[in-house]
Amino acid sequence: MSKDLLHVAIVGLGNTQGSFTSAVANGKHFDEIWAINSMMVPIKHDIVFMMDPASRFLDTENAGLQTEAMRKELSNHPGPIYTCELDKRVPGAVLYPLKEVVEHTGLCYFNNTVPYAIAFAIYAKVTHLYLYGIDYSYSSNIHMAEAGRACTEFWLSTAISRGLKIEVAQGSTLLDTNVPDEEKLYGYHRLKDPLVLSSEKGSLSVAKKSKVALPEPLDSPVLYGRHDSIVSLKEASNV
Repeated sequence: MSKDLLHVAIVGLGNTQGSFTSAVANGKHFDEIWAINSMMVPIKHDIVFMMDPASRFLDTENAGLQTEAMRKELSNHPGPIYTCELDKRVPGAVLYPLKEVVEHTGLCYFNNTVPYAIAFAIYAKVTHLYLYGIDYSYSSNIHMAEAGRACTEFWLSTAISRGLKIEVAQGSTLLDTNVPDEEKLYGYHRLKDPLVLSSEKGSLSVAKKSKVALPEPLDSPVLYGRHDSIVSLKEASNV
């Protein structure tokens, strides 16, 4: 890969995709944005990963609600759309470099589209990977879940072991990101003073919750007025 890709966002269709738009609107920078399937439609992006053949979207209804959006977009998209098979109806389609990725990583375990994107990030020597809308299950709806979470977390573990920094959207069930700190360590979560993750000088450790200092807020809370004046909440409370 000739282009340096330091910070890359992968955006899927899950609920936490909203965290991506919020991050971009508030100035977060990504060197590239990679869309999963029909997320190519609503967001600006650099690459699409569509590991099903285009015929699944163009010739069948098997993709459900994504079908109509994909049919409108695929014939006009300039690419690259990484996929498993070229189709003359999709001018932007590019074959996913599966052989190269497998040989580079020494692994071959893919049961949904997102792991292909993560493996590609390892292959492309990305340094920071941000995941939005990659959720699979929802604590608010125990009757709805998607297959593939284990494979995705396997590839995230592989990426971490190879030095990539991973950030998952707050609120996502991926890597138990949405689980409160005092409940992340099974068994210890039942103690009166549970062990929690702690970080000191970039190194991870564990400590009793009572011994871990709460982080200081980065900025004082502020109110934004209609005349572009900025007033701290502390000042406002004294008015």
